[in-house]
Amino acid sequence: MRSNFIDEVVIHVRSGHGGAGAVSFRREKYIPFGGPDGGNGGKGGDVIVRADAQLSTLLDYKFQRKHHAKDGERGQGRQCSGADGDDSVLKVPVGTMVFNADTQELIADMSEAGAEVVLARGGRGGKGNEHFARSTQQAPKFAQPGEEGQELNVRLELKMLADVGLVGFPNVGKSSFIAKVSAARPKIADYPFTTLEPHLGVVSFGAEQSFVLADVPGIIVGAHTGQGLGTRFLRHIERVRRIAHLVTVEPDTEDRDPIRDFEAIENEMALHNERLALVPRVLVLNRIDLPFVAEKRPELEKYAKKKKLPFFAISAATGAGVEELVKFLGHAVLSERQAGIAPVGLRTDGAEAPGTEDAE
Repeated sequence: MRSNFIDEVVIHVRSGHGGAGAVSFRREKYIPFGGPDGGNGGKGGDVIVRADAQLSTLLDYKFQRKHHAKDGERGQGRQCSGADGDDSVLKVPVGTMVFNADTQELIADMSEAGAEVVLARGGRGGKGNEHFARSTQQAPKFAQPGEEGQELNVRLELKMLADVGLVGFPNVGKSSFIAKVSAARPKIADYPFTTLEPHLGVVSFGAEQSFVLADVPGIIVGAHTGQGLGTRFLRHIERVRRIAHLVTVEPDTEDRDPIRDFEAIENEMALHNERLALVPRVLVLNRIDLPFVAEKRPELEKYAKKKKLPFFAISAATGAGVEELVKFLGHAVLSERQAGIAPVGLRTDGAEAPGTEDAE
C-alpha cells in the first residue's frame, strides 16, 4: 500500500557561486584617462532549511532530491555590482532533524515553528578591478573570481512533535480512540496494521485548552530490530510528554494477555531508546463495553497500582471513561507547558521527567 507519509529522505544541496568581479575602465566623453570602474560580483544564494507548522511530511523531497541556490551575477562597469543570487529555502515539518548524510552529524533540530538554519552559505562575490587601484597601479587589468558555493548531502528525519503518544499492540483501538476525541480520521478495521502511518489529532478540553495526540502505528515484539513496521515509527514517540498505553483483551488470539502485551511493548520501546522510560505513562484498558474485557478491569487496576501508573478504563466505541482520560492527559500536558518543562526527548541537560501523577 502506497503512502504519502514520508519521514526520512536524503537530498543534495548546493549554495550559489559568487559572481566574478568586472574588469572595466571609464569611457566617458571629455575624460581621456578614465580610471578602473569594474564593479563587484554578487554573493551566491544560501540554502536555508525552515520549519513550517503547515507541513506534516517530507513527501516533496522524495521526488526532488537536488536543491541548488542561484549564483551571484557578474560585476559590471561603471561601478555596478552584480545582483546577489536568490536563496533556496527548504520548508520542512516542525520536528525535522537535519543531519550531514556523510558524517551523520546533527546539523539542526527544527523543533519550533519558524526556526531556520543555513545549510550551505553562498560564495562571496569577487572584487572588481576598481577595488585594486593604487597609486603605484592606477589601471589594474584584473579582478577576483567569485568564491564557489558549498555543497553537501543532507538527511532529513522527521520526528513528530505531539504532546501525547498512543501506543499498544495492533488492533487495541488506538485509531478508534483518536477518531473519538479529535478530528483525525485514520482508517479503522478489524485486522492488524490498519494504521500504516502516524496520525495527529488536536484534542480539546476545558474552555479553550487543547493538546496534540499522535496515533503511532502498531508496535509488535521485535519492532526494535525492524520486525513488523519496525523502528520507522518508534521515533515518533521520542518527544511526547505522555505515553498513553492502550491494552485490551483478545479472547480469540492465543497467548495474548493485557499485562503481557503491556510489558512486551514497554520492552520494545526501552530497547529502541532507553530515555523513553523517563516519559510518564498512563495505562488504559479499552473496550470495557465488552463483558470479557470488563472482567479484566480489577486485575489491571491492581497491576497499575503496583507499577504506580495512572489507570483508566474506557470504551472508544461508546465513549465511556473517555472524557476523564482526556481531562487527565490535558491537565498534565498543560501544567508542564505552563511550568516551561520541555519533553524528555528535547532535553539536553540530562534532567529526568517529572513524577508520574496519580489519577484522580
